[in-house]
Amino acid sequence: MTVEPARPAASLSVPAPRSAVGPPTAGAPVPPGGRAAWLAWSVGVSVYVLAVIHRTSLGVAGLDAAERFGIGASALSTFSILQVLVYAAMQVPVGLLVDRFGPRRVLLLGVLLLSTGQLAFAFSSSFAPALASRAVLGCGDAMTFISVLRIAARWFPAAKNPFVAQLTGLAGMGGNLVTTVVLAQALHSEGWTPTFTAIALLGVAVFALVALFLKEAPTAVRPVDPPLGTPVGTPVARPKVRRQIQDCWREPGTRLGLWIHFTTQFPGNAFGLLWGMPYLIEAQGMTRGEAGGLLTLLVLANMACGFLFGRLLSRTARTRMPIVLTVIATTALGWALVLAWPGGHPPMWLLVGIILVMGSNGPASLVGLDYARTRNPAERLGTASGIVNMGGFIGTMITLFGIGVLLDALSPSGAGSYSADAFRWAFCWQYVPLAVGTAMILRLRRRVAVADA
Repeated sequence: MTVEPARPAASLSVPAPRSAVGPPTAGAPVPPGGRAAWLAWSVGVSVYVLAVIHRTSLGVAGLDAAERFGIGASALSTFSILQVLVYAAMQVPVGLLVDRFGPRRVLLLGVLLLSTGQLAFAFSSSFAPALASRAVLGCGDAMTFISVLRIAARWFPAAKNPFVAQLTGLAGMGGNLVTTVVLAQALHSEGWTPTFTAIALLGVAVFALVALFLKEAPTAVRPVDPPLGTPVGTPVARPKVRRQIQDCWREPGTRLGLWIHFTTQFPGNAFGLLWGMPYLIEAQGMTRGEAGGLLTLLVLANMACGFLFGRLLSRTARTRMPIVLTVIATTALGWALVLAWPGGHPPMWLLVGIILVMGSNGPASLVGLDYARTRNPAERLGTASGIVNMGGFIGTMITLFGIGVLLDALSPSGAGSYSADAFRWAFCWQYVPLAVGTAMILRLRRRVAVADA
């Protein structure tokens, strides 16, 4: 296994595995933190906020898209499925790109793809071009989160990384808030093409911000640290792509991180990306304003949980698995109560409750990235993060597709005829990926414990 350059023990948030850390070295550079670090992170995270606005834009436009393109639930879900599929498929390639070329270049490319995809979507009037534009958008989206995490790893001490990762997710939820509050209203008042064109043009300002002001690493910390004892100026030997991926996958902490991300993220993701608005309007009889208010509550709950989990994780790594298992259990129980409610119309207090519970899903999924970070050396951190980050989006894709197929099967008349009962049975599909993911977490948790023993 590749050996990571040693860092002072005080800077580690958790005990790292013996196989991943070399002996202490006084000369090893330590990320400085401070104002410069927060500035670099802020510029990088602006791209992630923009990506989340693009990613979640369809969540408030699902019914409009169904009407504009004349499609049913299965075809509508294809938009988000393809976007998420491209996102998931790009995670490992993006991780390799970040490891080799640096996060700044990858972020700039991501902004270009996001803006191009959204602009094409704004002017699409038929299903096929709109679908292709969402694929381009998903590719750009894939380049943002891992890049920001890599910037944080270079600028902040290791003990601060779990908190900064949660802050990154929290900032992204700010983009989601823009979608649910601003975009939903603009779509209703201004129409399809002006609204999505305006979002696309935001990329111009963000591209300029990154190009002019982003410094991806402190001067004292090289983008890829060389092996211990390497003379200054010696080129760093990079492992082959296949070997890089294999080394990451063989690490049990990487696989555990993937399944944590898979299991905790998809319920809130599927609800916020596509099916939340149709469920609240068509199954629960809410107005667009009321449904938008609950989706806004989902975003605020996500931000609150991100801050709370970040504080807990930065104090001790022992909270990681309890957080994950608690979120999984409360999500499963919450949906069981909602779906079992007689008539398929749960009271408002219960709907608010499941929204608050799903607000914990995204922050809990970032625990998986912390497992990958602490068990992989720096030179393959981007690749490991990419593998983990695939998990939640694969789970989201499976859930989006399953719900769409079941809705069409239970409501042959198509969009506008989905009953509360149809939504109730379709949403039961969530328990399939939830059960598979939980079983894999419990299995791999023991392997990671043995490896650390």
